[in-house]
Amino acid sequence: MPWSAGISPRSQELPPDWQTRRANAKRRAAGRCERITPDGTRCNARGNQCDHIIPGNNHSLDNLEWLCQPHHAAKSAAEGHDAMRAQRAKLRHPTERHPGLA
Repeated sequence: MPWSAGISPRSQELPPDWQTRRANAKRRAAGRCERITPDGTRCNARGNQCDHIIPGNNHSLDNLEWLCQPHHAAKSAAEGHDAMRAQRAKLRHPTERHPGLA
């Protein structure tokens, strides 16, 4: 389905019981964001998004966290930048030693 419909095409990759798993993550977090801030405390904002801690197809509750929109956006942006950096690294030619240096 297109994004214009307001539904992510990635939703087709989710298991059939995704809404139950998402509700379990929210219940475990008591509806609050689970992100630990740099000062070591937990964000106290209201969470509204379920995120995979380690991206991929592991949809177990241990790999899900309940986040507020700003923390989810920051985490997703960082993951996107990391993926782009990895792709660019593949395009770089390895540096060669100068033939005159032995």
